[in-house]
Amino acid sequence: MAQKVDLVKKRGNRLGFWFFRVFLKISGFSGAYGLLYVVCLYYLILDRTAVSASMAYMKRRFKTHNIFQRIFGIYRLFISQGKNLIDRYYVLSGQGEFDIELRGYDRLYALLNHTQKGVILLTAHVGNWQVTMAGLERLGKTVYLLMRPEDNIAVKDVLQVDSKKEKIRIISPENYLSGVIEAMNAINQGDIVSIMGDRGYGYDTEKVFFLGGEANFPYGAFRIAAAMQCPVVVLLSAKVSAKSYFVDVSHIIEPRYSSKDKKQEEIRGWVQEFARILENYVARYPFQWFVFSDIWEENN
Repeated sequence: MAQKVDLVKKRGNRLGFWFFRVFLKISGFSGAYGLLYVVCLYYLILDRTAVSASMAYMKRRFKTHNIFQRIFGIYRLFISQGKNLIDRYYVLSGQGEFDIELRGYDRLYALLNHTQKGVILLTAHVGNWQVTMAGLERLGKTVYLLMRPEDNIAVKDVLQVDSKKEKIRIISPENYLSGVIEAMNAINQGDIVSIMGDRGYGYDTEKVFFLGGEANFPYGAFRIAAAMQCPVVVLLSAKVSAKSYFVDVSHIIEPRYSSKDKKQEEIRGWVQEFARILENYVARYPFQWFVFSDIWEENN
């Protein structure tokens, strides 16, 4: 499974990013986005691993489509991800901002201000996390991302992932006890911990129903939330126009064990609820879920 992850992460190099920067500066989004159609065609033809992993999703999301329609769908998926990377650079380089509609803000604000503990933001490989975090700045809380450090030097340099200049902070799952202690400490001090919930990356998963089949979803976020007695706020975002995104934090799950004997059964129920929310998302925005993995076949 690590091989697939590495291949996805290692797309891109300094020269490639330089071309996108130049096109963005000279011709704006239209020029930079236009370049994607050529670059993504290259990956569609040559990156068989990414195409194969994406096809697992396309077959389930577009059951009535033929093979050519699904391949074109993968092409659109690659282009959509490329636009998100360009948008991220646009924000980080200080060239401008995007209009962000934050749905469910009032309820999340109330949660954070009526308790001394923080919350877990459970998200997925959707939309643009960098732009999304900018939309959460008004909450006035530190946001900790439980995520692996970016191992592509070109991406790290250009997009400033894990940069000290960022207002958000990263907790690495490679740390002691997979970063769980650091995450708990952040929640105890009233901050926000963001965790990806649609890929296990080798950690424990539960099989739940998703897009017509049983898929593997990690449940660590719910285990931490149940132990900390804190809510899980599902965070989703999507690009809805050239200069605007929405960020949705309106779905809130309250993991609480009713008995020791039913712990795993209850965890499965919370994971299923998250899967249902994500399924509704991909029904509306099918080309903005960038999981690039066959979560139905592998414990990943």
